[in-house]
Order: sequence, then C-alpha cells, then structure tokens
Amino acid sequence: MTFFHFVVTFLGLVVCWQLGLFTPKRAPMQHVLPLCLSFCGFVVLTNLSLQYNSVGFYQIAKIGTTPTVVVLETLYFGKVFSQKTKLSLIPVCLGVLLTSATDIQFNFIGAVYAFLGVLVTSMYQIWVGTKQKELGLDSMQLLFNQAPISAIMLLFLIPVFEDPSEILSYPYDTQSVIAIFISSVLAFCVNLSIFLVIGRTSAVTYNVVGYFKLALVVLGGFLLFQYPVMPLNILGILLTLSGVVIYTHIKLAETAAAQELAQSKEVDLSSVNVVEDDLKPFNSQHTEQEDDEYSEGRDK
Repeated sequence: MTFFHFVVTFLGLVVCWQLGLFTPKRAPMQHVLPLCLSFCGFVVLTNLSLQYNSVGFYQIAKIGTTPTVVVLETLYFGKVFSQKTKLSLIPVCLGVLLTSATDIQFNFIGAVYAFLGVLVTSMYQIWVGTKQKELGLDSMQLLFNQAPISAIMLLFLIPVFEDPSEILSYPYDTQSVIAIFISSVLAFCVNLSIFLVIGRTSAVTYNVVGYFKLALVVLGGFLLFQYPVMPLNILGILLTLSGVVIYTHIKLAETAAAQELAQSKEVDLSSVNVVEDDLKPFNSQHTEQEDDEYSEGRDK
C-alpha cells in the first residue's frame, strides 16, 4: 500500500508542477539516497514493530522518536536546544505515554525492531529538514526527488514482506479501487505536510504537532463516540495539551528573540555603512590634499 501511496505522491507533485505551484529542481542522487533509504527503513521497521508487538507498545516506542531526534541533532548536527525547550518536552511525551499506554505486550525481536524503527525514523525526519537547506530545495522539490526513488525501492521490497500472489489475486472491484485511491491522495497530503512542517520548523516541532493531534483524536473519541474513559487517559491528555502550549510559547519567544537579534545586527551594520559613506568625502579631500602637497614638494 505504501508503494501506491508514493506513486500517487509523485503523480500529485507532477500535477502541482503543471499548475505552477513549484518548479522541479534535480538533486544529485548520492545526496537524496540517504533520505530514500531511511524512509524505506522507517516503513519496514515500523510495520515489523507493529507486527511483533502490541499496539500499545508500538505507540509507546514511537514516543522515543522525539528525544532521539534531540540527541542526534545535538551530537551530530550541532543543533542547540535550550533547557526550557527540553524541559517542555517532558510533559508532552509523558502525556502521550499515559494516553496510549494500553495492552503493553512485546518480545525481544519486537523490541529490537521498535528500537531500530525509532532510530531510522528520527534520522529520516532530521534529513527531511537538513537536506532542504543543504541542497537549496523547498519541500515540494525535495519530495519530488525522493518519491520516485522510494517507490522503486519499496517495489523491490514487496516480495520480501508480502505474498505477491495474494496481492495479484485480490478482487479489485470499484469500491476497493476507490478506497485505495482516496487513501493514496490522503497519503500525498500527509507526506507533503511532513516536508512542509519540518522544512519550516523542525523535526521536534513536527513530533509535538503529531502528539497534539493524537491527544485531540483521543479526546474526540471520548466526547463523540463515548469511548470508555480512564483517569490515566484524562491525565495524559491534559499533560500533552499543557506541554504543547508550553513548548509553543517557548518556541515563539525564542523565534522573536532571534528576529530581534538579527534586526539589531542589521541596524548596526547599516550604521557602519552610513559612517563609511559619511567619511568618503573627507577621505577623498584628504587624499587630494596629500597629493597636492606631494606635488609641491617635488616642484621645489
């Protein structure tokens, strides 16, 4: 199914290109390949984690993506996170843990798949952001480069994890084809939103947004569909939402401070340029006077 999703993602980007929403820009294969490989690893390992573990443990393992991103970006990408930012992530992750911690069952192989899945997912999210800056591409341009390569890789992985005979023998009636197409269009929107959010903010912010969405979905299930409510679930939702609010406030404050610092540097630089411009006539006049004195000395 993921193969179909990325094929439709590529076709959707072609439509966006024809509509003039972006201009394709080719990137060297060796620079895009790590992104494609990490995406395929993320898809395979998360599916294996879900296959060998319970849904509850699978959800809990995914929470590890956020701290892993922070550690990797700090150690290997030179990114600095403020102490306030790191502390604000604690209630977010703890809240999601309490919200989704149900039916926790796992085994050694499943735990290994979950750990590797978190590691590869973290690298994929980090590269989605860094590759845009490194290659000078916007979100659509980078996804346009990644989508066809990832789709081809996934095509070769299908026989390893799926039975091709079952896929080919499935009765593809009109209803199922429409369902596959709709899910593929939604996947295009999700894939593009990942690149847009990470490209304009960060991988950590993308995860926080995902946790916020999860809390709203669980809360909606309680309110709209009368799902059974447990005290831990309520506590988890409150922790998650409060953590998201705190994180958002901190990031907005840091962004505003960074903009003020950049503006002050621009003002200082412009002041230096103004002073240099004011001194130019004086320097020119002084130079001409020195030349005249030098000429008079030679005449004597």
